[in-house]
Amino acid sequence: MKYFIIAGEASGDLHGSNLVKALRKQQPDCDIVCWGGNLMKAAGATLLQDYKRTSFMGFWEVLKNLRTILGAIRDCKKDIEREQPDALILIDFPGFNFRIAEWAKPKRIKIFYYISPQLWAWKENRIKKVKRDVDRMFVILPFEKDFYKKHDYSVDFVGHPLLDVTESFEATPNFRTSYGLDNRPIIALLPGSRKQEIENMLSKMLAMVDKFIDYQFIIAAAPSQSLDFYQSIISKKNINNTVKIIQNQTYDVLNIAEAALVTSGTATLETALFEVPQVVCYKGSSMSYYIAKQLVKIKYISLVNLIVDKPLVTELIQNEFTVNRLEKELVQILDNKKRKEILTEYKLLKEKLGGEGASDRVAAFILEDNI
Repeated sequence: MKYFIIAGEASGDLHGSNLVKALRKQQPDCDIVCWGGNLMKAAGATLLQDYKRTSFMGFWEVLKNLRTILGAIRDCKKDIEREQPDALILIDFPGFNFRIAEWAKPKRIKIFYYISPQLWAWKENRIKKVKRDVDRMFVILPFEKDFYKKHDYSVDFVGHPLLDVTESFEATPNFRTSYGLDNRPIIALLPGSRKQEIENMLSKMLAMVDKFIDYQFIIAAAPSQSLDFYQSIISKKNINNTVKIIQNQTYDVLNIAEAALVTSGTATLETALFEVPQVVCYKGSSMSYYIAKQLVKIKYISLVNLIVDKPLVTELIQNEFTVNRLEKELVQILDNKKRKEILTEYKLLKEKLGGEGASDRVAAFILEDNI
């Protein structure tokens, strides 16, 4: 069997890489090509295009780069025609992947969708595209099965793949000493992975450094950005305390962190699975935020709060994301009473996510469907 996997961002590359490993374990002779990233390549897939080409954040930013995105869609179709896969495996990334699915469906290519787009948040009418074009949908959030059932579409809840990643994590030996970290407790800064969101988020996060001098601050830097880029943002701040930049080792940082300031997205759930109290932050362009407010219909922006269905972790969104509010909320999560409350709820969160083995379950379902 030949599989063509499409992922459009860092988290998709991560989950795609584990799926590649699971497929190869269960079907050693399968052939896998992908649009993804270095993790999928390292797992054994042939990388045809890097996801960074189409990784844009926010409605306005997508519109500004629409020509690039449409060009990438054309190129992806050409790659699929050349490779002639038996099945497409689409990972989230709906703006791109729905167009590919609609084009591929008449060509009798089997279409699997792993990690449902957030139809429950906005553009619920896209369920029509799923029902028309997707042969089998694998969902990773417990409430998504009921959402699809409401629309008379059967899906498979496979559990959340991050459980596999975090539970199997092995800390880097001598991590603290190798990066020259001192003995103070750690506050992790996770400002996102895209350049524009890092520029938006990191400056205010760094304002905490001199306010909490009894703590060591570490920026968990994304592999897609240079260290010089982070350093340029730090240099604009008049910081008396030392800030460490550690790239591509977010889990090592979270493993030793006392608290974290996290840009909304998959990182909020990763932080929870490492049992680190957090403040969730988000600030986009005014235009993107305005459009989102008109379209998105969810109570929370963090996966943590969505899954437990209550405001367990504080979310500072747009105008609420200020230095004063951030300082106040950071004090709260460093307090023992608040910490205990959050950590207790984190354990319940893990139980709701369905246990380890998501990638193996998805691979088994795919192979079952293709035999």
